[in-house]
Amino acid sequence: MARRFRGSEEVKVDGKGRLSIPAKFRRVFEACDPEFEAGRRAQLVIVYGFENWTQLRLYTIEAINQIDALIATKAIGSPERNYLETMMFGLSEEAEIDGDGRLVLPQKLREKIGLGDRALFVALGDYLRLSTPERYETDLREMEASMPTFAPGADPLSLLSAAPPSAAPAGD
Repeated sequence: MARRFRGSEEVKVDGKGRLSIPAKFRRVFEACDPEFEAGRRAQLVIVYGFENWTQLRLYTIEAINQIDALIATKAIGSPERNYLETMMFGLSEEAEIDGDGRLVLPQKLREKIGLGDRALFVALGDYLRLSTPERYETDLREMEASMPTFAPGADPLSLLSAAPPSAAPAGD
């Protein structure tokens, strides 16, 4: 089964646009790069999206290959396929993690999301979201406004279509 990103980390960005990828995230990029081996650099894809995007999405090669395969199932010329191809192919950049565990972000991408001297990685399973800490807080407040509400004590996993494995010990 594919590895997933979990957690969040704030990192510094130097004047050349380099930021350290936390080790726990580097391991996922490495594990999900079919061509990765010791001495090579893990590859990834940065999707910067349309003009209104305030974040970058950092995908593993494995996740991008799955997305590419799903896009290929859409009818050629359909609005859905055109949109997805534009976003995932045209509004993205291939990148790699250097030997020191850093990612160098091009100036245009730093400017697009208003990145200064601090960046925030937030795991979203198949990809990492990269934004400024301030932008993330604003986006999170906006997301909360559209999130489902739960009765006190309700399990948020009830949103899943299949019941998750029980955490209760056997015999309960």
